Amino acid sequence: MLDRVQFREPNATPVAISTSVSPLISYVLRGLERCWMAEHGRWSHIYHLDGRANPNQSIPHSDVFYTLNVLLGLSRIRHLPRTHEYDLETVFKANVVKVPHLPSRTYAYGMTLWAAAELGFDIPAETFMRLRAILDDRAGWMRFKAQDLGMLLIGCVEQAKRGRPELGAIAQDLFLHLNRHYSCRSGLYYDGATGLRRRFSSFATQTYLTLACYIFGEWASNGRALSLAKACSTKLIALQGPQGEWPWFFYTPAGRVVDFYEVYSVHQDGMAPAWLEHAEKHCVPGAQEALVKGFMWIFGDNQRRQSMLWKDEGLICRSHIRQGELHSKRKRVSRAVVNAITGGGQTLIAASQLDLRLECRSSHLGWVLWSFGQRDDLHAIQHHPSLS
Repeated sequence: MLDRVQFREPNATPVAISTSVSPLISYVLRGLERCWMAEHGRWSHIYHLDGRANPNQSIPHSDVFYTLNVLLGLSRIRHLPRTHEYDLETVFKANVVKVPHLPSRTYAYGMTLWAAAELGFDIPAETFMRLRAILDDRAGWMRFKAQDLGMLLIGCVEQAKRGRPELGAIAQDLFLHLNRHYSCRSGLYYDGATGLRRRFSSFATQTYLTLACYIFGEWASNGRALSLAKACSTKLIALQGPQGEWPWFFYTPAGRVVDFYEVYSVHQDGMAPAWLEHAEKHCVPGAQEALVKGFMWIFGDNQRRQSMLWKDEGLICRSHIRQGELHSKRKRVSRAVVNAITGGGQTLIAASQLDLRLECRSSHLGWVLWSFGQRDDLHAIQHHPSLS
């Protein structure tokens, strides 16, 4: 089991990364060194790429969730140098005890279950008590967003695999809830169980529920779950942009894109590959091609013809965004509603109308570790010359 890894101050003399990991993993590990906040014992909410003197921005509840996401990713690394200077179990316990004391979202409890299972760590009693209260409040499940439901379902399955049958029983009920309230004939998922807003879903909505259905379906040998996952995979691959862009916003009942932007790097290199790995195993047509095409967007095969790698830092720029929308979502929301009515939003805009969001999230790097930490078959990505 992975338990110790060294993280250094960003300006320290570099140490050699184990040759057992790919250049992609080495690159991401270097980036995580930048995001590590030693004074807090966790990774940051944002690392700003605009040249400011103190690039790490801390928002405690987000830092904690992102740290759990990074630990989840690290659980997939087979070969990582062990040192005495950094203990993953200590970091896990120091952060997971904070979850019930911060304004944590429900999905943070799902990530707690998932990361604890993958790392083989126990969840502190107070955090687990709050988690069980969420799971036992069946009426409260109607308020779950897709990310809440997906993370909790995955976490319960992974805990059940490791000797918690009571959470396996809850996983069965969570899937029934998903199937009843979140599945749609279009192949996409609704974002919630009730309300008009549920009809508008994000790429993240589709990722969390597709991945949850694959993981649950494989564990429970549930054909309905696997059918839902494969249907969504097929639909998303059909909606992928001409240069591998994963669209951001959908009108679920029609199975239609209503806005491509922002195009997020984490979708291209971390979150889409997470479910596409399962889609490949289940013989979904075009799955690996979609994964590779999406990742090449990171290396510069995108509208701006610009690499998203910030090589000096080992980081990845967050997104392509429409000009004038860096600090407001109002235009995006209004556009999505209009496009749902008119059928617009299914094409890209001119590259000259796009900006970069100059930041990197540590959770992004955690997703890349999760998706590629146990793969060695995608040489064009994992050994791309840009990573040297």
